[in-house]
Amino acid sequence: MSVRRLLPAPTARLRFREMELDDLDDMAALLGDPEVMSFYPAPKSRAESLDWIERMQLGYAEHGHALWIIETHDGAFIGDCGITWQSYNAVPVREVGYHVRGDQQRKGYATEAALACVELFRQEFAPGVLTAIIHPDNGASRGVAENLGMTHIADDHAHPWIVRTVMGMDVSPV
Repeated sequence: MSVRRLLPAPTARLRFREMELDDLDDMAALLGDPEVMSFYPAPKSRAESLDWIERMQLGYAEHGHALWIIETHDGAFIGDCGITWQSYNAVPVREVGYHVRGDQQRKGYATEAALACVELFRQEFAPGVLTAIIHPDNGASRGVAENLGMTHIADDHAHPWIVRTVMGMDVSPV
């Protein structure tokens, strides 16, 4: 049985597409940027960025969704955003995630892209809960989640090195 592959609708400034191996330079720059990855254990190496792309491709094949490349309508790389399977406290959930190039942050791209993902979730998976699992000190990411209408729903104690903040919202069908 083949899985229907999903893609959020384009927004006023952005379009979405699946990650490809040709995106390695852009993704390695994004995931290797200490500023972008400041709330992760460490920036990712080029090899780890390749693994990231391959895991997203597996997500498209298995679930129809993962993080997608976000770019401007003229093709300028902005980052990634999408819906992935995650878990908090051993509870599996769909999460909206986003990473934006350091020089493109604070322009509303993460919120714009994430709102398109909320709409895709509404069309495909509602009713249901959509989450954002965030480092407790990442105020910008929490701000994006709040812009989506999410509120704090739990603390994730699944990792020995951090208690993550779980933001979430009930999404109703269209």
